Amino acid sequence: MRRGMRGARVPMAGAGPARRGTSASPAVAGLARRGATATALVAVLALVATACGGGSDGGNGSSGGELSGTVTFWDTSNDAEKATYRKLAEGFQKEHPKVRVQYVNVPFGEANAKFKNAAGGNSGAPDVMRTEVAWTADFANLGYLAPLDGTPALDKPEDFLPQALGSTKFKGKTYAAPQVIDTLGLFYNKKLLDDAGVAVPKTFAELATAAEKIKAKTGATALYLRGDDPFWFLPYLYGEGGDMVNARDKVVEIDDEAGIKAFKTIKDLVDSKAAITDATDGRENQLRALKDGTVAMAIDGPWDIEAARAGKAFKDKGNLGVAPVPGGSRAHGSPQGGWNLSVYAGSANLPAAYEFVKYMSSATVQQQTTEQLSLLPTRTSVYDLPAVKKNEMVTFFKPAVNGAVQRPWIAEGNSLFEPIKVQMNKVLTGAATPEQAAKATGDAYRKLLKDYK
Repeated sequence: MRRGMRGARVPMAGAGPARRGTSASPAVAGLARRGATATALVAVLALVATACGGGSDGGNGSSGGELSGTVTFWDTSNDAEKATYRKLAEGFQKEHPKVRVQYVNVPFGEANAKFKNAAGGNSGAPDVMRTEVAWTADFANLGYLAPLDGTPALDKPEDFLPQALGSTKFKGKTYAAPQVIDTLGLFYNKKLLDDAGVAVPKTFAELATAAEKIKAKTGATALYLRGDDPFWFLPYLYGEGGDMVNARDKVVEIDDEAGIKAFKTIKDLVDSKAAITDATDGRENQLRALKDGTVAMAIDGPWDIEAARAGKAFKDKGNLGVAPVPGGSRAHGSPQGGWNLSVYAGSANLPAAYEFVKYMSSATVQQQTTEQLSLLPTRTSVYDLPAVKKNEMVTFFKPAVNGAVQRPWIAEGNSLFEPIKVQMNKVLTGAATPEQAAKATGDAYRKLLKDYK
């Protein structure tokens, strides 16, 4: 069976073997050929900045070995997280009193385009950017990121989880330090499932079967299905043994039989009323439904644990359960996600930027992040700390991350989601059949990836 960039997958009982792949990112030539020009331009800018010194406030980044100047940090964390990240980021100033951290929270939906516009125009780009794992290869391909190999930013790389470090690589170089790793799990309301007399479903088929009983006994819908975000489509695809592309062999796979079955699964769940969905504001609507107890289950990640527990359905925090994402007919699979810390290649204060990344990805800061936000660290040593070991959500999500499926770490990786999003909407609204949706997605991929079959 053909498979490229993938992590461990748990096979279903009676299904074929779990499919595995490599963890190294292949060098993939993409549509962004303009990256070669951008690379040269930004490399020159970086050399000039290094030679001339000059932090963004006129400081030169070091004075007699002491860091100085300003580090602008673009943080893409959500509303529930940003206060914590701001405090942690500004804590860098205690260690380096001559450095001022300029913290800027940039909404996730705007961050990618905003950074590209700033970096491409050589105006207003941050020194350090919190990048979604799929953005790292894209930004590196465009020449906007500084390689971190051999710099203070990549401190103790052997301590990072291998799968977390995998998303930071592009064409043999490291362009980020892993900050947070995550995957999806099944959040469920223990009381609603108990009242309905159903067990936590292990497959989407079991979930569909339990839905009628949940509705009859509790009035709640079984599942909120995120129809607005293609990242949430991947468990259905992986559950059928499929993938978006095989990056190793350069083959498009989304339009294989597995892709058709995945589109059919989401349509059947909604059509049967086992699930409700929404094409817009999915995160807020899903959280509201879960917190209010109008749905019994939702597929979500560790970043929403604290937000979910703030709802009336979870006044007893122990009522929120987390289980593996249900499997399909072939396997259990949930996508690897997370966040990296990257340095802008044209930063005027590279010395301080490198040290800031080292600080923000350190074991100490990761421990504090886990304690305050229940997010998963990327350093193996942090999982051995008593305060982290006893975090109940880390206890679940660490094994889930170990078994998560790595996405294709290619420059075009982030662009693979939009065609899925378009076709999900068409399937859920009845504008396309699963077969038509899979074919259209595959056709879009081949236009995007010119050298893929």
